[in-house]
Amino acid sequence: MTRDQKPEATKWKRMRFKKNKVWLATNTTGEPIVQDGKMLIKYQLDQDYQYWVKPETVMPLDSPAPDNAVKQNKQSKNSSLKREKPSQKIGSKSDHNDRDVICIFTDGASAGNPGPSGIGVVLRYGKHRKEISEYIGIATNNIAELRAIEKGLKAVNNPELPVKLFTDSNYAYGILTLGWKTRQNKDIVGSIKKIISKFEDLSFIKVRGHAGDEGNERADFLARSAIKHGGGQK
Repeated sequence: MTRDQKPEATKWKRMRFKKNKVWLATNTTGEPIVQDGKMLIKYQLDQDYQYWVKPETVMPLDSPAPDNAVKQNKQSKNSSLKREKPSQKIGSKSDHNDRDVICIFTDGASAGNPGPSGIGVVLRYGKHRKEISEYIGIATNNIAELRAIEKGLKAVNNPELPVKLFTDSNYAYGILTLGWKTRQNKDIVGSIKKIISKFEDLSFIKVRGHAGDEGNERADFLARSAIKHGGGQK
């Protein structure tokens, strides 16, 4: 079997790949599946794409991030693309303080996958602030994440201003900035890319979910509140 073939993994084990939480393919005894000296991972259980990576880059969740993570963070912050291609940046809390930049925090939530879903959006520009909490009906978590991004971008009245959009979704970030292909959700992805093309200076920034980031936590709260009130949950 070659690496291009995808083995049937009996189990998926939660691990860390560099700075990201991933799922590691294991065999019936719980040992990692290894081919040609590499192990198989994916970022979301429901995604189609899987990746073969070096064993030394995969570690337990409680392991510290690699020493070069800070260096990679600084290098990624220097990248900047405009128009159709948003920049591939890893965000930090210092990114939130740009007074001349519109900061958008988005999150989607689903009570089931699919299930009742909601989106949360927080927009900041100087002293101005706007929040959006909206129930979107039955959807998958990935759709909810994309809908939140779409809603946040549509809420920007002046696309000529610099914009930073913060998301904790590996799926949405990969689809919109890293060139990941998808067979699903093509309509909404296409819609978002059309909106992106209208912006003069737009950066997508990946943040860690549930890690104490105030903007991300608020967007998550708004998304879950939308499910509670719109989906009839108690």
